[in-house]
Amino acid sequence: MIEIIKVLFDLGKMATKNDFLGKDEIEILAEEFEVEVTTIDPKAAFDLENAQSTENIEVDQDAVKRPPVITIMGHVDHGKTSLLDNIRSGRVAAGEAGGITQHIGAYTIEKNGEKITFLDTPGHAAFSAIRSRGANVTDIIIIVVAADDGVMPQTIESIKMAKESGNPIIIAMNKMDKEGANPDMALGGLAEHGLNPVAWGGDIECVEVSAKTGMGVDTLLETILLQAEILELKANPKALAKATVVESSVEKGRGPVATIVMNNGTLKIGDPIVVGAAYGRVKALMNDNKKSIKELLPSETGVVVGLNIVPAAGETLVAMENEKEAKEIAMKRHEYDRHKELSVSTKSTMDDLTAMIKEGKLKALSIILKADVHGSLEALRTYLTELRNDEVKVNIISSGVGGITENDVALANGSDDCIIMGFNVRPTGAVKAAAKQKGVEIKTYNIIYNMIDDVTAMLTGMMSPKYTETNTGQADVKEVFKIPKGVVAGCMVVDGKLVRGGLVRVIREGVVIFEGDLTSLKRFKDDVKEISNGYECGVVIEGYNDVVPGDVIETFTKVEQKVEL
Repeated sequence: MIEIIKVLFDLGKMATKNDFLGKDEIEILAEEFEVEVTTIDPKAAFDLENAQSTENIEVDQDAVKRPPVITIMGHVDHGKTSLLDNIRSGRVAAGEAGGITQHIGAYTIEKNGEKITFLDTPGHAAFSAIRSRGANVTDIIIIVVAADDGVMPQTIESIKMAKESGNPIIIAMNKMDKEGANPDMALGGLAEHGLNPVAWGGDIECVEVSAKTGMGVDTLLETILLQAEILELKANPKALAKATVVESSVEKGRGPVATIVMNNGTLKIGDPIVVGAAYGRVKALMNDNKKSIKELLPSETGVVVGLNIVPAAGETLVAMENEKEAKEIAMKRHEYDRHKELSVSTKSTMDDLTAMIKEGKLKALSIILKADVHGSLEALRTYLTELRNDEVKVNIISSGVGGITENDVALANGSDDCIIMGFNVRPTGAVKAAAKQKGVEIKTYNIIYNMIDDVTAMLTGMMSPKYTETNTGQADVKEVFKIPKGVVAGCMVVDGKLVRGGLVRVIREGVVIFEGDLTSLKRFKDDVKEISNGYECGVVIEGYNDVVPGDVIETFTKVEQKVEL
């Protein structure tokens, strides 16, 4: 046992008998005890994503050409959704609160008889995880840059994600119809981040467009189809369906639903499916226009109805031979994830204990968070938990997809100073009545900025005030005189001026021994507001009578500063 502990310490952690050990750790232990070990990954039994991988699609005789999947990325308000509106002749942005995209939109359009699937990802900083997920399921990435605004923070983030994905990039230079459009300025900013346009001798296609007027949209679509032809994208429509979940939610009357983009195969109504720890049978399929369809082909997008629970966005959907097998796989995944979660060691190092002690000193804002879709919930949870400093933090005690329920109210009532926050969900009359009766606050939002601003304001209000201090003057105590109500310190002002009504501190041999209020300041027998340098005065300090000759009396003011998170 001592040898095992030594090996595990050498690995940089202390493990218990319940911990999961990695392959490297097991091999080190096996070598230490001179035994042969064959490691088997328990996940391999239900790793359907890799088992049905499309990496060898090129040698598949049933593989045929498939449409490209395009992700549109960029900074908030640079016109991503408006451009997509123009392409599909819809009005998506107008339906989004605040005119910004707060969910992933997945749409399929036709150009010259060929299909193109688009993923529109939100531009707000809180949706970094969603944009990353969009970049991971795409073939070509379009980065929209406003010609009048240039490269902005989320543009830089999108560029980074696009490069990491390894997918071809096309720049859509939007808002060319605006009077202040300056494409050269925007292209210069892109070049600084490694995206050199073809016109400047680089390899990145740049198409000038206007989402408002439609200028350049046909050219953009033709550029996409040309790039897709070069990529020679293929899939096997006869294979078992495999797709990626880009969004999930709970819909009234339908239950858990998932928006997917097909990677391979054909998904049909009635197919047994498994998505992470969720399973079920496809009861209904809908396209992006909410119309019922019978099947989804490779690279097409749609909404799946029939799962038992809401799957996590980013999970892989795989079709199975039968529902029993799908259920067994889902249950195995659930058990594996549960055991791994419980196996995390509770042992703490000294650094851990120090961090825990520090954590205990933080003031926490407890929140129960509900959202309409999983992608928004994930982004909000990530962003809110990052709103913290050395003094305050957000503690999300519960989160979930769906409406606010009476159970949420009961949980908030049982927690100290907890509020319920809903994003694109509203409480029913019964829930409102229960919340009012128990004194639980429910706040609902439909714009991401407003929720984040409110939480930031709440955390700021919990922070201790900060002050800046200004010294006004110092005086040496020469004599002390007793009076009926205490003592008067006879002083000589040696620096600045003493000010009545402000704060005062008594300093003895360089050490502050008292701080309080200067209540009385006299020049001979007259009360005065202040005494300047070089004059004698009498000082009475409220609540302090232990002044002795040789002490220094210092007056100062404190100005409260605005604290920020």
